[in-house]
Amino acid sequence: MGSRKRNTAEAIAESRKTESIAKLNNCPTSPRKMRLVADIIRGVEVNKALHILKYNPKEASKRLEKLLLSAINNWEQKNEDKSLDSANLIVRDVYVDSARMLKRIQPAPQGRAHRIRKRSNHVTLIVDSAK
Repeated sequence: MGSRKRNTAEAIAESRKTESIAKLNNCPTSPRKMRLVADIIRGVEVNKALHILKYNPKEASKRLEKLLLSAINNWEQKNEDKSLDSANLIVRDVYVDSARMLKRIQPAPQGRAHRIRKRSNHVTLIVDSAK
C-alpha cells in the first residue's frame, strides 16, 4: 500500500471513531415516502431531530425515530467516557435505498390483471459529533 492510500485509510479510520451507524433493513415503506422524512432531519442536531420526528404525522417518522435512538445508543456504547450533552451530536447522513419488492396481482376488468409493486427500503443513519 502506498503512502497516499495509507494516509487516506488512516484519516477515514480516525473519522469513524467519532461516528456511529444504525441500519434498518427491509422496512415496508416505499423509499420515496421515507426520503421525504429523512431529508427533514439530515444535518440537524440530534435532540432537535428527535422532536421533529416525534411530532411529524407521517408513518415513516416513527421508524426513523426508533432508528435514531438506536444510533444514539450505539454512540453511547462506543464513547462511554464522553457525555451526550457535551458531544454536540448531529445527524450527519441518512441514506434511503431501495430494497426487495413484493409483486402482487390486482384483478382488472375484462379478465385482465394489473401488477401491484409493494416497495420496501433500507435506511442507514450516521450520527457524528459536530466539529
